[in-house]
Amino acid sequence: MTKNIGILTAGGDSPGLNAAIRGVGKACLGHYGMHIVGFRDGFRGLMENRTAPLDGGQLSGILTLGGTILGTSRDKPHRMPVGGKTLDMTDAIVANYHANHLDALVCLGGGGTQKNALRLKEKGLNVITLPKTIDNDVHGTDTTFGFDTALGIATEAIDRLHSTAHSHHRIIVVEIMGHRAGWLALGAGIAGGADVILIPEIPYDVESVAAALRERRVGGKPFSIVAVAEGALSRQEHGALQAAEKQTADKKKAGKKPAGRKDVPEGDAAEIVYAERTLGLAKQLEALTGLDARVTILGHLQRGGTPSAADRILATRLGTAAADLIARDQYGVMVAARGEGARAVKLEDVAGRVKTVPPDHDWVASARRVGTNFGD
Repeated sequence: MTKNIGILTAGGDSPGLNAAIRGVGKACLGHYGMHIVGFRDGFRGLMENRTAPLDGGQLSGILTLGGTILGTSRDKPHRMPVGGKTLDMTDAIVANYHANHLDALVCLGGGGTQKNALRLKEKGLNVITLPKTIDNDVHGTDTTFGFDTALGIATEAIDRLHSTAHSHHRIIVVEIMGHRAGWLALGAGIAGGADVILIPEIPYDVESVAAALRERRVGGKPFSIVAVAEGALSRQEHGALQAAEKQTADKKKAGKKPAGRKDVPEGDAAEIVYAERTLGLAKQLEALTGLDARVTILGHLQRGGTPSAADRILATRLGTAAADLIARDQYGVMVAARGEGARAVKLEDVAGRVKTVPPDHDWVASARRVGTNFGD
C-alpha cells in the first residue's frame, strides 16, 4: 500500500528548511511513490488540521528560498495557547495524525522539536526528525542545517564592522545569536578576526576583556571587535545562574514546585534581556578602556535569506535519508549528519540535551593561539 507521510516545520525559521522539505518530498514522491502532505505553522497546524498538499509543483523552485513554505510556530503539543488558555493538545494532534491516515510524521526543527517529537512517539506515532537550527546546538549530529548560512552572514557583518572600528578608533561589540551554545559566535569570531570572543560556555571577567583591549591600544591598535554570543555571561552572572539551577533542582527533588525561571527568558523578553546585557557590557568596556564603544545586534538578519550551498546540500542529504528510513519503517529517530553520510539516532538520546562548545575544543584552541581573548 502507498504510504502517507506528513511533514511540518517547527520552532524558529532557518535557512535550508525549504531544501529539506524538497529533499523529503521529492524522495518520497519520486523515488518511493509515497503520498506527502504538509501541515502549516508547525504543531499548531497539525492540531488544527490545516494541511498543504505537496506535489511536484509545490516542491519545484523552493531549493534556494529562505524561510519555510509551510510556515512555522513555537507552539508545543502539550502546552499550546488556545482560546486564552494554555492546554495540552496532544490528543488532538494524535487524532488528526490518524484522521489523515498518516504512516509517518517528519518534523523539522531544533532542540524543542526533538522533545516534542519524542512526546508524540510515546503516544504511538511514527515520527522522524531532522536537525535544524542556526545555533548548531542539537545533540547527536555533526552539524545542523541553517548553521553554515548564519555563520557566513555573521562573518560578513564582522568583516564590515572592522572598517568602522578602525576608522573611528572604537570598540564595536557585535551580538550574535546563541543563547545556550556559542558555536555561531565562536565560528564567526574566528573567521572574522574578532579580537575578543565571549560565549556561554566560558564565563568571562570584564576586567580581563578590558585589559586585552588596553593592551591592543598600547600596541598601536586603538580599535577592537568583540564578538559576543547573546547568552554569554560574566562570572558573576554565571554563578547566580548556577545557584538558581541548584535551587530549582533541590525543590524538584523535595517534591516542591519550583518558581518560574526568570534567569532564562523566552521569546521577545529574551531579546530585550540579551540586548540589555550587551549594552551593559559595552558601557563597562568604555569606562574601563577610555575608548568609545558601540553595539551592533545582528538579530534576525542571521536567520534570513538564501541558504548557502553547504546548507542546501546538507538539507537535501538529510531529507532524502529520512525518506529512506520511512521506506524501511524505521521511526522514532532523528536523522543526524555523520561525516558525509547520515545516521539514525534515537530521539531518547537527543531530546533534552544540548550540544555546547567544549572549552578545550579545537576551534577555541586555535583562536587562543592567534591571540583571541575569551575573557577568562
